Amino acid sequence: MLMLFILVSFPDARFYIDPHTYEDPCQAVHEFAREIEASRIKIEKIIGSGEFGEVCYGRMRLPGKRDIPVALKTLKAGYTEKQKRDFLAEASIMAQFDHPNVIRLEGVVTQSKPAMIITEYMENGSLDSFLRRHDGQFTIIQLVGLLRGIAAGMTYLSDLGYIHRDLAARNILVNSNLVCKVSDFGLSRVLEDDPDAAYTTSGGKIPIRWTAPEAIAYRKFSSSSDVWSYGVVMWEVTSYGERPYWNLTNRDVIKSVEEGYRLPAPMGCPGPLHTLMLDCWQKDRNERPRFCQIVTVLDKLIRNPENLKSMDTLCSLNSPSLMERAIPDFSSCNSVNEWLDTIKMGRYKDHFAAGGYQTLGHVISMNQGDIQRLGVTLMGHQKKIMTSVQLMRAQVLNKSVPSVHV
Repeated sequence: MLMLFILVSFPDARFYIDPHTYEDPCQAVHEFAREIEASRIKIEKIIGSGEFGEVCYGRMRLPGKRDIPVALKTLKAGYTEKQKRDFLAEASIMAQFDHPNVIRLEGVVTQSKPAMIITEYMENGSLDSFLRRHDGQFTIIQLVGLLRGIAAGMTYLSDLGYIHRDLAARNILVNSNLVCKVSDFGLSRVLEDDPDAAYTTSGGKIPIRWTAPEAIAYRKFSSSSDVWSYGVVMWEVTSYGERPYWNLTNRDVIKSVEEGYRLPAPMGCPGPLHTLMLDCWQKDRNERPRFCQIVTVLDKLIRNPENLKSMDTLCSLNSPSLMERAIPDFSSCNSVNEWLDTIKMGRYKDHFAAGGYQTLGHVISMNQGDIQRLGVTLMGHQKKIMTSVQLMRAQVLNKSVPSVHV
């Protein structure tokens, strides 16, 4: 039977090729990635471990005897055929990308053991850990710059037709110049040991807290579902690496999001940024912005930083189920001291008393400046107290739980 294939040409267009479509994974990796001689690699120290083997820091010698720092993922002895296929597939995926905000593959070692994936070295590691180490140390403009880089990288990937499926701060790497780069293109293996992942009814593991509702329910992954995940990354960045949805179970996250709950603005987060997050979390995926539009919005904010001074978007909790499960029952608190004990901030009882905050009615009117003036200097403690104040205020405004005692 004669089959006719029509190739439509698009000027300057490139499309991502899924290496899993190759019968032989070695063929794919040799087609896309550069083979590096093992003798050019010097492993200096182990910096982590994964399902496949160790992650190391090392040096790669270039022509002319110059060497560069690199990160090395190794494939440990005793690997299964599936592990080898997934390992090589990740290299084949990375090799197709060339963008300043996407991790760069230097090459692979497949002709000797252990097999290695060699990438550029990112001095500051994963974004979530980096933010937690530097809690409160960046300006809003710097945070927007980080977000802009991630959005630019995702614009490039989505234009290639690549769907990430696991966009999260833990999968963004940061170099010494604070440039963020999208990484980790091996979803299926990464989630095997991820406590934030859960099996869905349709099979397979999904990072629930970062995943769009339609992808959880129907496994409908798209650039639009990546945009939803990007909104959660925005929240992670502006909260300096807090855990999305705090102590909720995966089941409660799914239920609360379906009921319309969305994460509130982190303390100090400008209104325009939270508004953009809410746009990314539109239930209808067709209503979410595209990554190129997100870049445009962030560029405008960087050019007009005065727009970042607005704090109009406050905590809005409209899901009683989330409040019941994730938030301490402040209605049972009869005093400021009880409330401070509930949120494990009892060390500041004397500070509140000296500041004249005698009742919870006084407390719910506090702002960040008030907390700082009490002498709460640790940014993490300021955030914890302010978040609790916002939640109490929301409980009163929404009348979702009995009013706090004042």
